[in-house]
Amino acid sequence: MTSENDGESEKVKKEIGVPAALLTLMIMIGTMLFSVAVLGREPHIPLMIGTAAAIIITMLHGYEFEEVEEMMYKGIRHALPAIVIIMLVGLVIGSWIGGGIVATMIYYGLQLINPTYFLVVVILLCSIVALAIGSSWSTMATVGVAAMGIGISMGMSPGMVAGAVICGSYFGDKMSPLSDTTNLASGLTNVPLSEHIKHMFYTTVPAIIITLIVYFFIGLQYGNKNFNSDRINAILSTMDHNFTITPWLLIVPAVVIVLVVLKVPAIPAICAGVILGFLSQIVIQGDSLTKALSVLQTGYKLHTGNDMVNELFNRGGLEGMFYTISLTLVAMTFGGVLEYSGMLSALISIILKFAKRSGSLIASVIVSCIGTNITCSEQYISIIVPSRMFADVFKLKKLHAKNLSRALEDGGTLTSVFVPWNTCGVFIATTLGASVGQYAPFAILNFICPIISIIYGYTGFKIIKDESAKVDESKGIVNEVQES
Repeated sequence: MTSENDGESEKVKKEIGVPAALLTLMIMIGTMLFSVAVLGREPHIPLMIGTAAAIIITMLHGYEFEEVEEMMYKGIRHALPAIVIIMLVGLVIGSWIGGGIVATMIYYGLQLINPTYFLVVVILLCSIVALAIGSSWSTMATVGVAAMGIGISMGMSPGMVAGAVICGSYFGDKMSPLSDTTNLASGLTNVPLSEHIKHMFYTTVPAIIITLIVYFFIGLQYGNKNFNSDRINAILSTMDHNFTITPWLLIVPAVVIVLVVLKVPAIPAICAGVILGFLSQIVIQGDSLTKALSVLQTGYKLHTGNDMVNELFNRGGLEGMFYTISLTLVAMTFGGVLEYSGMLSALISIILKFAKRSGSLIASVIVSCIGTNITCSEQYISIIVPSRMFADVFKLKKLHAKNLSRALEDGGTLTSVFVPWNTCGVFIATTLGASVGQYAPFAILNFICPIISIIYGYTGFKIIKDESAKVDESKGIVNEVQES
């Protein structure tokens, strides 16, 4: 009997309540805002300060440091697949620039694409590629990099072009049966993949239509206005002088796309792209083995009289991704402590108290996903944790799980791009060369889709009921949302 009481006492002692969880979150957000917004510094240190605060508060609630240490490691383990992809993307960018592949895509793109319709074409192209390969990151690192070069060469703002790349890439990723986040949301909610994707059509397709319309009018007003043929010709001449331009190099990105379409896993497919780019630099560009290896390590270095060309091509390499990797590790350390200590559950329990109807419930899921993206800095966690917290609540409200799976993607997958210290925000800024502040206003799909999802929740449009849903109502978190 004494042993049972001791166990119960220990369990109560280790439970972290809302005030402590809020304190941890406010420390991180406060230091983040001061450091990034006021001082203009990087987000690494604020996240480390937030992690330190989370560790101290967790230990004050009875946890041993060894337990907290394991929480940090668990958080980092979530990011390991992303870190591998990030490193490979650095190698892809370096080898494709060194091999003349990016220069070739930009060269022909500048000659063939009308600037008036360029942004719409970028959205459609990225949508098709991401739909085929199931990866927004791979799409942005290949097609997106080339699109950035073409758009900037036309005089368009980096944020605008990056916004078009992001909208297309995330639409294709979200609707692809090969996407990891799509399969994750479907699997966690026990919704068949085809049903999950079909249900997302109702929010995502209207969002992409709105996005295309907006970008069409932006192109009409902005594309022709900024078209500068002299600058384009100067860029073409500079690239022609520094690279061997040949349509044969377009085979390299085509091979990568075909491999993934054939369901070759992303990592081997990207590795094939790295090898082909590496060989292109030696065989077609005529560079030495030493230089090609140096490009993989430190990125491509080009010095011309054209500053824009220098900016476009001086990038890539493994070392160019160290900023992203280090931020990912720090962010996931903080997220690990928050999730496994129970702080995140405590924070989400506040939101659950307001979830009385389908509208507020859908809104609560999306807000929770956004909050998790901010606090845990990883879109996978923004799907995983809310799915655990809301599954029984949806059953209690007799709402089909496909409503939850759709809301998880609308709120988690899409909003991750708006958090500068989230792995997605960092990856995009590093890969496309545009900061979150620059591209956020133009990532139209990513903020329109959650709004449409919330509107559907409050109007009841395409909110599917499930009268057969059953739940164990003895669970405390369920009792919190039961109507009186």
